[in-house]
Amino acid sequence: QVQLVESGGGLVQPGGSLRLSCAASGRAFTIYVMGWYRQAPGDKRELVATITSGGSTNYADSVKGRFTISRDSAKHTVYLQMNSLKPEDTAVYFCNADLRAGWNPRRDYWGQGTQVTVSS
Repeated sequence: QVQLVESGGGLVQPGGSLRLSCAASGRAFTIYVMGWYRQAPGDKRELVATITSGGSTNYADSVKGRFTISRDSAKHTVYLQMNSLKPEDTAVYFCNADLRAGWNPRRDYWGQGTQVTVSS
């Protein structure tokens, strides 16, 4: 069984920064893509950013130039550096990993979510 554990959420003022972390743990798994999604109250979950095992990144237009995704493959960890935060970035942020665990089929795994609130 693979688990994704997020950390780093919290309350920040507009214009501030936060760094989210997500570590995958378990036995014998291969990660292909890791990413971050977010969901605000009443909204659908939306993609924020993804990064492949080869380091290719993809960002939502709304966060380009402000957020940076990175990963430490040796630690099975993905990070999201969020700068110039805006009130509209307020949401629960979910870590996602596209991976294969042991002989099980490749599929998506999700973290429990971490709250990010941008408010003065």
